[in-house]
Parts: sequence; C-alpha cells; structure tokens
Amino acid sequence: MGMEITESLLLDSRNVSGGSAGEEAIPPWKDQITVRGLVVSSMLGALFCIITHKLNLTVGIIPSLNVAAGLLGFFFVKSWTGFVSKLGFSIKPFTRQENTVIQTCVVACYGLAFSGGFGSYLISMDERTYQLIGDDYPGNRSQDVKNPGLGWMIGFMFVVSFLGLFSLVPLRKVMILDYKLTYPSGTATAMLINSFHTNSGAELATKQVNCLGKYLSISLFWSCFKWFFSGIGDACGFDNFPSLGLTLYKNTFYFDFSPTYVGCGLICPHIVNCSALLGAIISWGFLWPFISKHAGDWYPADLGSNDFKGLYGYKVFIAISLILGDGLYNLIKIVAITIREMINKGSRRSIIMESMDSETSSVILEQRKRDQIFLKDRIPLWVAASGYVGLASISTVAIPAIFPPLRWYLVLSSYIIAPALAFCNSYGTGLTDWSLASTYGKIGLFIVASLVGRNGGVVAGLAASGVMMSIVSTAADLMQDFRTGYLTLSSAKSMFVSQLIGTAMGCVVAPLTFWLFWTAFNIGDPDGPYKAPYAVIFREMAILGTEGFSELPKHCLVICSGFFISALLINLLRDLTPKRVSQFIPIPMAMAVPFYIGAYFAIDMFVGTMVLFAWESVNRKNAEDYTGAVASGLICGDGIWTIPSALLSIFRVNPPICMYFGPTGK
Repeated sequence: MGMEITESLLLDSRNVSGGSAGEEAIPPWKDQITVRGLVVSSMLGALFCIITHKLNLTVGIIPSLNVAAGLLGFFFVKSWTGFVSKLGFSIKPFTRQENTVIQTCVVACYGLAFSGGFGSYLISMDERTYQLIGDDYPGNRSQDVKNPGLGWMIGFMFVVSFLGLFSLVPLRKVMILDYKLTYPSGTATAMLINSFHTNSGAELATKQVNCLGKYLSISLFWSCFKWFFSGIGDACGFDNFPSLGLTLYKNTFYFDFSPTYVGCGLICPHIVNCSALLGAIISWGFLWPFISKHAGDWYPADLGSNDFKGLYGYKVFIAISLILGDGLYNLIKIVAITIREMINKGSRRSIIMESMDSETSSVILEQRKRDQIFLKDRIPLWVAASGYVGLASISTVAIPAIFPPLRWYLVLSSYIIAPALAFCNSYGTGLTDWSLASTYGKIGLFIVASLVGRNGGVVAGLAASGVMMSIVSTAADLMQDFRTGYLTLSSAKSMFVSQLIGTAMGCVVAPLTFWLFWTAFNIGDPDGPYKAPYAVIFREMAILGTEGFSELPKHCLVICSGFFISALLINLLRDLTPKRVSQFIPIPMAMAVPFYIGAYFAIDMFVGTMVLFAWESVNRKNAEDYTGAVASGLICGDGIWTIPSALLSIFRVNPPICMYFGPTGK
C-alpha cells in the first residue's frame, strides 16, 4: 500500500498547489535541455565534485546533495531569467523539466567523484598507500603500484562510466511502469522540483536559497578564519582544538569546528550520526586502549603507529569486518526482497489497478498523462544494445592497457554478468533506496584478486572493483532519474541524454578536481586532514584476496570474526524488531568509519544531529523546510574554501599563525 499512498500524495500536492498537469504545456525533449541549464550544471557539478572529494578523503561518508542540486539549479536559472527579463529581452520560461535536467546532470557529474574511486580503489594503488602498509608486509608488492595520473584517470572514467547507462535502458518501462518501483529519493526530488514551479513553492524556494546563501557565507568566512591559525604541519589550529580536554584529545575525542561535518550531521538521519558516535566510543573509548595494554604480548611494542602488524592492523581489519558484514547482510536481504517482489508482481499490479480505479477521474487522467509522456520519446533497443556492446568492446581492450594484471577475459566476463547485477541493484534501490554499488565492487575485488593470485592480484582486484562499481552505480542512478522525470513530466529521452552529458562532464571534472587535492595536499597521510581512509581498507582487502589471513596480528582474526557476526546480528535485529524499537538500533556501516579514522568527525556530526533535534522540537515545520538549505550552505561554503586553500598550498603560502595546545609547562 506504500506505493499507492506515495503516488496519491504527490498527485494531490500537485493538484492543490499548481493545478493539473494536463493544463501545462510540456516542451519537446530537445527544449528541455538548454545551454543555460548545461552551464549551470557544469558549475554546480564542479562544486559538488570538490565537496564529494573532500568528504571521500576525510571521512568517507557522502550525504545526498540532490536537494542542493535542485535548489541551486532553480536559483541560478531563475536569477538569470529575471535579470535578462529586466533588460528587456525575451527569454524562454524556466520549466520543471529543465530543472529536472539540471539536477540529473549535476548528480551524474558529482556521482563519478564517488563511484570513480578517487577516495577508494584508485588511490589504493598509489605509492603512498603501498608505503603506509609497508614493503615488508606479505602480499604488498612494489610492482602493484600505479600512481594517479590525470591522463589515464580520465581515460579510465570514459571507458567504464557509460556502460551502466546502456545496460538497463530497455527495462525502463518494466521498472517504472510495470513494477511501479518507488525510488524514494527520486520521488522526493520530484516533489521538491514540482513544488518549486508553483507560486507558493517558488516563494519558499526563494527563502530557502536566501538561507543557503547566508550559511554558505558564514561557512566560507569561518573556514577562511580557521586557516590563519592552522600554521605549518597538522597539529595547529581549530582542527586540533582539545575542546573536551587533552586526555580525550589524545584518543581523538574533540570538536574540530568543521562546517562540513556539522552540515552532514544535519542531513544524515539521527541514527546514522548516533551510530558513528557509538562506534567511536566503542573503538577509541574502550577497544583500542584495551588492545594497547597488550603491546609486547599480542604484537611487538616498538612498532610505529601506522604499522599493520600492530594496533593499526586491528583498526583497519576490524573496520573491514564491520563493513563486509553489513554489506553482505544487506546484499542478501535486498536480493531476497527483489525475488519476492518479482514473484508477487502480478498480484501487486492487480491491487494497484483496483486502487487506481477508485481514485477520482482527474488522478486517473494525470496518471495516463505521465505514462504517455514517459513512453512517448522512446530510446530504441538497438541504440542501447549497440552502445553497450561497443563500449564493452572498447573497454575490454582499453582496461588491460591501463591495468595489465587485469586480463581481457576477466573484463569481458565482468561485462557479461554486469547487466544482471545492475538489474538487482537498481531493483533493490527502487524498493529500499539503498544502493549496494560498493558491495558489488568489493565482491568483484575479492573474486578477481583471488583468481589472479599474488602476481598482480592486488591491482587486478582493485581495477575490477572499479569496473563493477561504476556499472551498477550508474544503472541505479539512471533509474532513479527516470522516476524523477516520470513524476515531473519530463521526457525519458531528455533524462537519458542529460545523464550522458552529466557523465561526460564527470569523466573530466571529477579527475581534474581530484588532481587539485592531490597536488595541493598530502593525501593519505594518517596524521593529516586528508587521511583517505578507504584507500588503505581497499588495498588490504585486495591483499586478503591474494594472501589470506595468515599475517594478521595475534587474536585479530577472532576479534574481526566477532565484529563480522555482530554486524549480521545487529542488522537482523533491526529487521525483526518493531519500528519503534529498530529506530534506536545502530547501523554497523556507520559504526565502522570511526574505528579507523577517529572520533572527532562523529562528534561534529552528533552536534549537527543535536541541533536538528532541538530545532525539530521547537518548530518541526520550519526545520523540515530549511534544514537542507542550512546543511547545504555549511557544506558548500567549506567546499568552496577548498579551492583558494589548495591554491595557497600549491604556491607555498603558509598560514601565519600556529595555534597549538599542549600540557602546562611544556
């Protein structure tokens, strides 16, 4: 019944605030893609790529920026049309379809900053990660090193990022109309865009944009102010402020005044933020101090802080066990849900049709209008098939040239099974709003690494992870966009073309913006601001695939097994208990992140969630309207400061002051 209710609510809100879509002139699909829209998309895509890289290289938690993309796209185009109109020029009106195309383009662009592996599998191959693990670590070979290069990264993006778009195009009618998958994020984005293009919605959108601009300015000024006190090195400034005392500071418990993490705390659900804090307390509050007491027994006491044969090894492998346990459980769960829903689709369709027959005639006409527009501009099957086969052929030749250990037949095998996995991920995302692209990537990593073996298995596994992750991620994103386009009366062809354009933008913009970070900062330094936590985790997973568990520190495998099983049981408990109970049960994936990188970001995000909780308690409606704008402003302002900060670093301009805190008398 959830789908019928969601659909009806969307229709009702449209009819009350903006009238029937039958009264609205729908522009042809080519007119939905405009030059001004593409210009705005490229600017926002670059900004969101920078934000995504910063989050990827610091904590690895990426909140959804779809709301900010839709809101800023509306603001920029509305501002432009208003300005040009005042000059006396005639200009095309800004439609919800054009707004949808902009949002699709931006999300496709910055999505590659995540699925492109710039914070995970790509930089897992670099020399810094290799040296961090240690050249004496079994399975960590100097031959399995490939440093980032702008040319090969752009080439790799182009040969792997488009296949997912062609793999499921023929099934768009089945997924959206026949199965009636909800794609909750796509539906929410459609509701947002639809509301913008009504009188009352446009008024609220203007207020939201003003709010976003206000907090963006505050965040930008604060980030600039912090820079002046950050000195030389990684121990200075507000980022190292012992706000909870020096004792807790040594165990990474401190508030580091980061607008980005506070903004993430505002966007992410309360349970995600609380889970991260709980993980920080368990690991840095109890587990690591306990294991440290056994230095000299469980592991040599004279090892460095980043030696995998010591405490650092426990941190990495226990985090991996939680991540894999959570991913495996959700994979099994979503595959089971998918099979069950497909078996029951016939009876569900009859129930939905019966419900639709009881609706008012205006709602039925609205539904038919949407179906008609969605099916009008067909994407020929031969285009999808030839596109997939052609790109797969090129990729099968090109990828072994970039990564020689990944043989052509392994690439070809990946592309043969990829459409089935893309379908599973897209179907599961439509039901649960949970994309398991990274889980499929890890499965590909382990399988290929074990098949290739010690002689090149690390690089082959990491590259295979990227191939699989890109296909299943972009396929799910495309279906999400089809759902958004369906509900905003946008052409399926304009959605597909805008996704292609956005992906092409991302293939260039994502590597370029990453290169800014790579050249300006010491990426991968475990004591620096850009730790790139998943780089070490992915490389260690690849090594595990080739070497096994023989070199883990004492009792590490037992502890890892315990946390792996705990992740399975916690997830099972979340699904078996009533919602009033399960909403308080933590999420293992969110708990795992601070195990490796520290507690400070979890405290920042918890501050964000406490602010939101207080705000909702005082004025829930106001919080619902403006939380996304405030959070987006905080994140975007801090992200914008990254550009001048990186340029200052490139030109060796250092902050003038080092604000440092230490014990009295030292």
